[in-house]
Amino acid sequence: MSAKEESNPGKKELVVVTSIGIDRPGIVAAITGVLAEANVNIEDISQTIMGEYFTMILLADISKSAIKLEELQKRLEKKTEGMGQNIRVQHENVFKAMNRI
Repeated sequence: MSAKEESNPGKKELVVVTSIGIDRPGIVAAITGVLAEANVNIEDISQTIMGEYFTMILLADISKSAIKLEELQKRLEKKTEGMGQNIRVQHENVFKAMNRI
């Protein structure tokens, strides 16, 4: 059991991953591949194409991941480099606070 699991047993640690950019093949595969390698579980996902733009938002549980949020962000940026995506990872509570009306 990781230190994260011991301090927070059975509780999810949710993050919001957003990706916006020019549509092209392989975006979802690149992002979800990084998440799988990091032992991050996708809880919900939504994506759409708006003209030439691809947009995706997903909710993921990082409670069983051995890497920190900052490292996950770096890995996602590296994997999608050159794909024309603006990708961001935020804790769910930060995302909610930033998007409150």
